[in-house]
Amino acid sequence: MQLYFKPGACSLSARIILTELEIPFESIEVITERGTTIDGRDYRAINPKGYVPALEIEPGVIVTENPAILQYLADLQPQAGLAAAAGTFERIRLQEWLNFISSELHKAFAPWFSGRSIDEGERSRAEIILARRIDDVERGLSDGRRFIVGEAFTIADAYLFVVLNWAGFISFSLARWPTVADYIARIAARPTVRAALVAEGLLQEEAAQ
Repeated sequence: MQLYFKPGACSLSARIILTELEIPFESIEVITERGTTIDGRDYRAINPKGYVPALEIEPGVIVTENPAILQYLADLQPQAGLAAAAGTFERIRLQEWLNFISSELHKAFAPWFSGRSIDEGERSRAEIILARRIDDVERGLSDGRRFIVGEAFTIADAYLFVVLNWAGFISFSLARWPTVADYIARIAARPTVRAALVAEGLLQEEAAQ
């Protein structure tokens, strides 16, 4: 199994889940600005969409789109409990959060990762939209649940953590959302999350001990 990734991108959540499940895999870095893999291959020949992640399950069998990849991985080992069983209402709640993260929260960070500089006015408008989406997460956690779907860590937490963690990279303070900040710290403390961060060069190995 091969994971095509970019350090710190949403593909990090797939790495976290692969690590949680102890599934052997090879990770191949993608330089999306060039459209190539780190070893010089044309990435669009692998994933014509040009972005990460892509998961090659076996030669020629490739899955794209983060929610689909995460759901596929969770269903490989249902006993691990990283996704509720198909046909249950809990599964619907999980998919509800996966879709929100992908279509709303992830998208709200897009102005900062567009590859161009943004002026102060554009940044202010983008921050208003981002704040509304983080408000949604704060409300979702307001009943005291430890994880976004309930009391157990799921694939939605891996994805949500990665996206929320981008706030630090764009210097966007989460002080207004203490529940969200506590949630991020809780997920970041998981050994598998720390191992994934180390693997992508986002955390020094000594700090992960």
